[in-house]
Amino acid sequence: MIDSDMRYRMLAALGALACAPFAALSQTALSQTALSQTRFEVSFPSSAHAGPITGRVFVAIAQSDRTEPIQQIGAYTGQTAFFAADIDRLAPGRAAAIDGGTLGYPADNLKSMPAGDYYVQALVNVYTQFHRSDGHTIWAHMDQWDGQHFTRSPGNLFSEVKKVHLDPAAGYDVKLETGSVFPAIDVPADTKWVKRVKIESKLLTAFWGHPFYIGATVLLPKGYDEHPSDRYPTIYSQGHFGLGAPLGFADPDSPAGRGGRGGGAGRGGRANLYEGWNSDDFPRMIAVTFQHPTPYFDDSYAVNSAKDGF
Repeated sequence: MIDSDMRYRMLAALGALACAPFAALSQTALSQTALSQTRFEVSFPSSAHAGPITGRVFVAIAQSDRTEPIQQIGAYTGQTAFFAADIDRLAPGRAAAIDGGTLGYPADNLKSMPAGDYYVQALVNVYTQFHRSDGHTIWAHMDQWDGQHFTRSPGNLFSEVKKVHLDPAAGYDVKLETGSVFPAIDVPADTKWVKRVKIESKLLTAFWGHPFYIGATVLLPKGYDEHPSDRYPTIYSQGHFGLGAPLGFADPDSPAGRGGRGGGAGRGGRANLYEGWNSDDFPRMIAVTFQHPTPYFDDSYAVNSAKDGF
């Protein structure tokens, strides 16, 4: 026989068992809610870009503010994480989401980020639509004479740096507005030593359905202007896109021209080349580097075809 006290304990136990699945579901729902709130919302105002943007949105999460987080992308230190997602005709004032399902590096996703204080910044890489002569229409980033450095490419948008506390377990929703625009590249002026040439390529323009430019940076020997009829051997140097003088020549007349990927001076002691180049017993020659950017990379490496090169 079951007395009333035992019956009460049995009913209480059955009630607890019946509630257990509901408790588990409630915890799962809370976890999913936190996941859905683990996100960044990236937008841009019409003052920064009047029309919709097709491209790619980035969020950089850094432990240090020694430089802006987006400028720490690609530093190979493993200290700065970044996440990215494609956007399609995103209108001004609308937000793109970087959330728990967005892939990143070196953290796989936002859930993998340890809780803590971070410096965060957003960037929008703006794409151009190309109607190619082979019948294909694609979206890609048009080089703006920056060598496909999307973290400083003219026309790309970026936000202010914000310090935030991120805790994936608690969830968060950080809003970033990319209201600033990278300016045009400041191409160094010509000097008596270094000359720059930039011309439109009819071949590439016809293929891409968009004006394409190629160029060269020329380093002249001592006395070139005084001997206009002389002929010189020429060294052609092929590397990454760069606007610096060939061979790392430190042009004393153009401090701004000493940097640039693929041609900057001062690396490995090459700044001293100027002393030899200007001496009386140094062989007289011309040195040339090329600029032929492509939507696919910072440089085509002189692959001469309808879609790359010259």
